[in-house]
Amino acid sequence: MTTFDDRERAEEAKFAHDEEMQFRVHARRNRLLGMWAAERMGLSAVEAEAYAKAVVQADFEESGDEDVVRKLLGDLVLAGVEADEGEVRSALRVKETEARRALMGEA
Repeated sequence: MTTFDDRERAEEAKFAHDEEMQFRVHARRNRLLGMWAAERMGLSAVEAEAYAKAVVQADFEESGDEDVVRKLLGDLVLAGVEADEGEVRSALRVKETEARRALMGEA
Protein backbone atom coordinates (compact mmCIF):
# COMPACT_ATOMS: atom_id res chain seq x y z
CA MET A 1 0.00 0.00 0.00
CA THR A 2 1.44 3.35 -0.97
CA THR A 3 0.86 6.79 0.41
CA PHE A 4 -0.97 7.63 -2.80
CA ASP A 5 -3.39 4.72 -2.29
CA ASP A 6 -4.01 5.82 1.31
CA ARG A 7 -4.67 9.36 0.19
CA GLU A 8 -7.02 8.18 -2.55
CA ARG A 9 -8.99 6.04 -0.07
CA ALA A 10 -9.22 8.94 2.36
CA GLU A 11 -10.56 11.23 -0.38
CA GLU A 12 -13.13 8.63 -1.44
CA ALA A 13 -14.24 8.16 2.17
CA LYS A 14 -14.55 11.92 2.66
CA PHE A 15 -16.58 12.27 -0.54
CA ALA A 16 -18.94 9.46 0.53
CA HIS A 17 -19.34 11.01 3.98
CA ASP A 18 -20.05 14.47 2.52
CA GLU A 19 -22.65 13.04 0.13
CA GLU A 20 -24.37 11.13 2.93
CA MET A 21 -24.40 14.23 5.13
CA GLN A 22 -25.92 16.33 2.34
CA PHE A 23 -28.62 13.70 1.81
CA ARG A 24 -29.42 13.64 5.53
CA VAL A 25 -29.52 17.46 5.72
CA HIS A 26 -31.96 17.63 2.81
CA ALA A 27 -34.18 14.89 4.22
CA ARG A 28 -34.32 16.57 7.64
CA ARG A 29 -34.84 19.98 6.04
CA ASN A 30 -37.76 18.64 4.02
CA ARG A 31 -39.30 17.06 7.10
CA LEU A 32 -39.00 20.36 9.01
CA LEU A 33 -40.41 22.20 6.02
CA GLY A 34 -43.33 19.79 5.88
CA MET A 35 -44.03 20.37 9.57
CA TRP A 36 -43.88 24.14 8.99
CA ALA A 37 -46.37 23.93 6.12
CA ALA A 38 -48.61 21.51 8.05
CA GLU A 39 -48.81 23.98 10.92
CA ARG A 40 -49.74 26.75 8.50
CA MET A 41 -52.47 24.51 7.04
CA GLY A 42 -53.81 23.64 10.49
CA LEU A 43 -53.22 19.90 10.21
CA SER A 44 -53.44 17.63 13.25
CA ALA A 45 -50.27 16.05 14.67
CA VAL A 46 -50.91 12.76 12.86
CA GLU A 47 -51.72 14.54 9.59
CA ALA A 48 -48.63 16.73 10.00
CA GLU A 49 -46.35 13.69 10.39
CA ALA A 50 -47.83 12.09 7.27
CA TYR A 51 -47.54 15.36 5.36
CA ALA A 52 -43.90 15.83 6.41
CA LYS A 53 -43.13 12.33 5.07
CA ALA A 54 -44.88 13.22 1.81
CA VAL A 55 -42.68 16.31 1.46
CA VAL A 56 -39.56 14.19 1.98
CA GLN A 57 -40.80 11.81 -0.73
CA ALA A 58 -41.57 14.70 -3.10
CA ASP A 59 -37.87 15.58 -3.17
CA PHE A 60 -37.15 12.37 -5.09
CA GLU A 61 -39.21 13.45 -8.11
CA GLU A 62 -36.42 15.51 -9.70
CA SER A 63 -33.05 16.88 -8.74
CA GLY A 64 -32.94 20.23 -7.00
CA ASP A 65 -35.51 21.89 -4.81
CA GLU A 66 -38.13 22.77 -7.42
CA ASP A 67 -40.24 19.67 -6.74
CA VAL A 68 -40.42 20.47 -3.02
CA VAL A 69 -41.20 24.16 -3.58
CA ARG A 70 -43.88 23.27 -6.11
CA LYS A 71 -45.52 20.75 -3.74
CA LEU A 72 -45.52 23.07 -0.75
CA LEU A 73 -46.77 26.07 -2.66
CA GLY A 74 -49.51 24.04 -4.34
CA ASP A 75 -50.64 22.45 -1.09
CA LEU A 76 -50.62 25.73 0.83
CA VAL A 77 -52.67 27.50 -1.84
CA LEU A 78 -55.04 24.53 -2.10
CA ALA A 79 -55.57 24.70 1.68
CA GLY A 80 -56.48 28.38 1.37
CA VAL A 81 -53.28 29.63 3.02
CA GLU A 82 -51.83 32.81 1.58
CA ALA A 83 -48.31 31.94 0.50
CA ASP A 84 -45.95 32.83 -2.29
CA GLU A 85 -42.83 31.26 -3.73
CA GLY A 86 -40.54 33.70 -1.93
CA GLU A 87 -41.98 32.75 1.45
CA VAL A 88 -41.58 29.04 0.72
CA ARG A 89 -37.99 29.49 -0.47
CA SER A 90 -37.20 31.57 2.60
CA ALA A 91 -38.60 28.83 4.85
CA LEU A 92 -36.56 26.30 2.88
CA ARG A 93 -33.33 28.19 3.64
CA VAL A 94 -34.21 28.60 7.32
CA LYS A 95 -35.10 24.92 7.70
CA GLU A 96 -31.91 23.86 5.92
CA THR A 97 -29.88 25.84 8.44
CA GLU A 98 -31.83 24.25 11.30
CA ALA A 99 -31.32 20.77 9.84
CA ARG A 100 -27.59 21.32 9.31
CA ARG A 101 -27.14 22.58 12.89
CA ALA A 102 -29.12 19.65 14.30
CA LEU A 103 -27.06 17.10 12.38
CA MET A 104 -23.77 18.80 13.30
CA GLY A 105 -24.85 18.60 16.94
CA GLU A 106 -25.43 14.86 16.57
CA ALA A 107 -22.03 14.22 15.01
